[in-house]
Amino acid sequence: MTDPALPGLHVRPARGWVNDPNGLCRAGGRWHVFFQHNPHAPRHERIAWGHASSADLAHWREEPIAMEPVPGGLDAAGCWSGCLVMDGTTPTICYTAVPDAPENAVGRTATGSADLSAWTRAGRPSAERIGPPGACTRDPFAVRIGGRRCIVQGHGGPGRTARVLVHDATDLSDWRLLGTLLDGRDPVARELAPADVWECPNLVRIDGQWVLIVSLLRTDGGRALLAGVRWLRGELADGPTPRFVPHEGGTVDAGWPFYAPQVLVDGERALMWGWARELDRDEAWLAGHGWAGTLTTPRELHLRDGRLVSAPAAEYLAHRAEHLDGSWSVAEAPAFAVTTSGPGVLVCAGAEGPGRVELPGRAQVLVDGSLVEVFSDDDCRTTRVYPTAASTWRVLGGGTVSARALR
Repeated sequence: MTDPALPGLHVRPARGWVNDPNGLCRAGGRWHVFFQHNPHAPRHERIAWGHASSADLAHWREEPIAMEPVPGGLDAAGCWSGCLVMDGTTPTICYTAVPDAPENAVGRTATGSADLSAWTRAGRPSAERIGPPGACTRDPFAVRIGGRRCIVQGHGGPGRTARVLVHDATDLSDWRLLGTLLDGRDPVARELAPADVWECPNLVRIDGQWVLIVSLLRTDGGRALLAGVRWLRGELADGPTPRFVPHEGGTVDAGWPFYAPQVLVDGERALMWGWARELDRDEAWLAGHGWAGTLTTPRELHLRDGRLVSAPAAEYLAHRAEHLDGSWSVAEAPAFAVTTSGPGVLVCAGAEGPGRVELPGRAQVLVDGSLVEVFSDDDCRTTRVYPTAASTWRVLGGGTVSARALR
């Protein structure tokens, strides 16, 4: 039997490590998602760019790995996060190349074939290392500001002020640093998004308004703490150095496992994937199962009543339902959707570790293996529950409950 904890409908290979979604795009009639991936072991090392594609946002095909670290090269220690842009007709990856330690990372590009299957890396950095010793810069994300192509990057370090840097990227082979888009001294950002480094910055237009999404990296005694993801809505002032002025914000996803999302703006639509980390799994569990991490369901983003809200992409649920009654086994439904009209509890009997998820008054719940995503009017929350081959699921309470298997 397939590992009952392994998500089967989401972006992740059957083996190895997965973290941040990267390089989101739509090309050749397919959606493409790249991601941070170690195909050799379930741990964060020797990070490559994995690749998956889909015609419908629901069924994913694993593609060949796009890039792996090259010994002795600019990315010898890892091909870290970044984005994908079309430079004219040329698909171009902009990513964080780590030669040895993360604080020595540089920006680099790779140009691709039309079908995104083959990539050629530039021989020199597009952006050299930035800042004093100990500072780090990473996670380029491309955005058009005032008609010009720019790249924003996260910047900071232990005990430093988190910043989002902005570059002119008219020439993708040479990113020209313009200055700081936003830093942690801003009173709104200081209150809502305190961090030593803002990782994976996404500056996007959602429902006609500018939104900056940042993932919070904090340090405690030399230990890195991933402290959630925040959104900030504000005004973008163009000029020699564009500046973002936040007015309000909040939490993107209330679940501890959720981190490092990336947003794809496709016309008027904003779609987001995130990384769902494992929850309380030790080294023995990871070694025995051979995998760690998954990407979330693609989520559509909107601004409503002063809040950033998200819901599963409609395509994910379309034409995939088989009705479930009472309780159901993992074998019957390794992936399923539940809707509730009142408070309740989703229970997994025989789970490895905690097997209960509290549900709010009205919710849509998506489960795939160990990945649990709860969407309600008030928020969304990603968590993990680890079923075994003998596990069964049921909802206690919940008012009117509808459960459907997903295939």
